[in-house]
Amino acid sequence: MSSDEDDLITGIGDIIFQEPSDYYPPPKPATFESRTLQTGETLQLRLVGHNPLWGHHLWNGAQVGTDYLHDHARDLVQGKAVLELGAGAGLPSIAAAIWGAKQVVVTDYPDEDLVENMRMNIAAAKNVLPRSANIVAKGHVWGASTDPLLSCLRPGKCAYDTLILADLLFNHSEHAALLSTIQSTLVHLPTARALVFFTPYTPWKYDKDMAFFDLARKGGFKVIKVIEKVMDKVMFKDDRGDELLRRTVFGYELSWEHLNV
Repeated sequence: MSSDEDDLITGIGDIIFQEPSDYYPPPKPATFESRTLQTGETLQLRLVGHNPLWGHHLWNGAQVGTDYLHDHARDLVQGKAVLELGAGAGLPSIAAAIWGAKQVVVTDYPDEDLVENMRMNIAAAKNVLPRSANIVAKGHVWGASTDPLLSCLRPGKCAYDTLILADLLFNHSEHAALLSTIQSTLVHLPTARALVFFTPYTPWKYDKDMAFFDLARKGGFKVIKVIEKVMDKVMFKDDRGDELLRRTVFGYELSWEHLNV
């Protein structure tokens, strides 16, 4: 076969197997949610257009968690080092920075779009953040080494005072990894708290959601329910299952059960 024939066949193959320009749907554009904090600041939060890790939603747990931080800012925020896991848009973290946290690290899976989106939301809040605010966005895989997160802390600080987890428990297979990150980053002090807010979006798996707290108890934590709030409407109206549960946000605090201090 001649080289001309080879080139012809190759060219035909390219035409046959080449996907048309409109074969894939265009990426969904980013959306924006406006939230006014209890202290009056309005945040314009950018949400990624679509993400398999669900970062394109402003979850109810994040909104209720932010309210809870405001109501307990003296104990959980002011002067504290705060770490948020699976943050998405980063609403609770940005609020914590506004309300006097000494340092805030906001994290999500190290996907370029997710991490850049968190950075964009931090930048967009500059006009309402105090000049002394110390807030950065990082990628983190639950269960992986937390050294990069701990290295963000200011000199003399060994771990975080307050952890925020909002609507993460539906990732049932990742509970152990999530707990590992909590254990590695929460300071061993009586005042340390990991705050867990969640809604049973799949009510028939509620027991699997709650299994996280059994795991936390086995991992050395005391678990206390601190809030239960029913939202005005469900997030996903076409989902099935108990509507009241799908509208309810539960909040729990984890603290160390035994400390040698």
